Amino acid sequence: MPVAASAIYFLNLRGDVLINRLYRDDVGGNMVDAFRTHIMQTKELGTCPVRQIGGCSFFYMRISNVYIVIVVSSNANVACAFKFVVEGDLKVYGGGMIEKFMSSIIGQPYFSLCFALLVIHLPWLKDNQSIDDDLVCAVALFKSYFGGAFDEDAIRNNFVLIYELLDDGASLCLCICHCNNVIAQSVLEIMDFGYPQNLSPEILKLYITQEGVRSPFSSKPTDRPVPNATLQVTGAVGWRREGLVYKKNEVFLDIVESVNLLMSSKGSVLRCDVTGKILMKCFLSGMPDLKLGLNDKIGLEKESQLKSRPTKSGKTIELDDVTFHQCVNLTRFNSEKTVSFVPPDGEFELMKPIRREQKAVSVELRYRITEGVNLPFKVLPTIKELGRTRMEVNVKVKSVFGAKMFALGVVVKIPVPKQTAKTSFTVTSGRAKYNASIDCLVWKIRKFPGQTEPTLSAEVELISTMAEKKSWTRPPIQMEFQVPMFTASGLRVRFLKVWEKSGYNTVEWVRYITKAGSYEVRI
Repeated sequence: MPVAASAIYFLNLRGDVLINRLYRDDVGGNMVDAFRTHIMQTKELGTCPVRQIGGCSFFYMRISNVYIVIVVSSNANVACAFKFVVEGDLKVYGGGMIEKFMSSIIGQPYFSLCFALLVIHLPWLKDNQSIDDDLVCAVALFKSYFGGAFDEDAIRNNFVLIYELLDDGASLCLCICHCNNVIAQSVLEIMDFGYPQNLSPEILKLYITQEGVRSPFSSKPTDRPVPNATLQVTGAVGWRREGLVYKKNEVFLDIVESVNLLMSSKGSVLRCDVTGKILMKCFLSGMPDLKLGLNDKIGLEKESQLKSRPTKSGKTIELDDVTFHQCVNLTRFNSEKTVSFVPPDGEFELMKPIRREQKAVSVELRYRITEGVNLPFKVLPTIKELGRTRMEVNVKVKSVFGAKMFALGVVVKIPVPKQTAKTSFTVTSGRAKYNASIDCLVWKIRKFPGQTEPTLSAEVELISTMAEKKSWTRPPIQMEFQVPMFTASGLRVRFLKVWEKSGYNTVEWVRYITKAGSYEVRI
């Protein structure tokens, strides 16, 4: 397995080394001089976050007034190296960045592969930008010790603590013994011989108990110690602590889908898919074990094989791509095709913003479906150009979902030419107006019942110009909407079971909602 780092350096904006750690002997201690000479002094920090100088590669990023530089000499895992420090979404600034990066590492195909992964997961930083506090990983560990600050002063005030966290020679071993026999062992360190290890502040603080020098401007409260972390260090439930108690045990499950559509002017579907996510918010006591059953085809077939009898499931769907949260038991999913997990409690990487007094988190499960999509709306446009100065627009929107359901916040944007001078409307539902800033007729319906067909008729007067007339490109009609209790994919929750040793009763709440992604119909 390629390493992530041979050495790591923390530099200030002048290029002075604040602190560094060498994990392997394949790079020299003066490699940072090459970075300072060939990158910092030439002011090329904003061109590409990965550079090759001689036989070594440099991965660098700026956080506050500190540059973090990772050096490797052998074939390295670039995505893992950046993910050791950074966690978040990529924002590419300016075209041609990837090409510049690729041209600088010709002959290193593994770097190209890893950078492709990096494009998906990691932020791209320019010279004058810094990373948002919520996107860092290793830095978040340091900030948890420093009271929320990570800058040059915080590093200078906490040299000993940082070395203790970085130094694998001072790593701690936790052993669980039974009858003088070691039955489990775990090494507590953030990096070992160039490979990232444990980065959980809650676990490391139990054994590296030294407190950092906190900034006087920090208002972040001291983190509460986690009880009974032995299970978290040696087991697979490091995202939840024991001893949680709620007066009312509840589980809230939200299935949120975005439907994307591109339909031709003749009514044929050119592109259609659904991307969705399952959000779960838990208020559960103890250490519960949850099992979620969906109407996916593979899961139902596996269940019928285990029960040796067919399962009455109704409509089934086939999930193309699925991404699980780390708490999901993948071994059980691969063998039984069931989603079983111990839900987390506390902050973790996929958490939604919530109020701190709720003490609950959201677990995400993402999926994608490309076949058997139930379109919530059908748009039937008819646009006639009557000469050079008039146009007739007729649009019918039909809701395909059930009559007992309804859509909220429906917006239909119908494009018109830029030389539009005057418009007049007739609508059977909602309101319509002409928006000159986007060159569209905007038709809004606050509440759209199912199995209805409201229509819009408009007459558009155009300005006649003496210049040569350019053909109108006819941009597509766009829609925005939200349909509660409807899923375009047909995904349904068959069951949600909760087991806990105390045997308490739980209340499960399930909610569905479908939103418009890129919903376009050509005219």
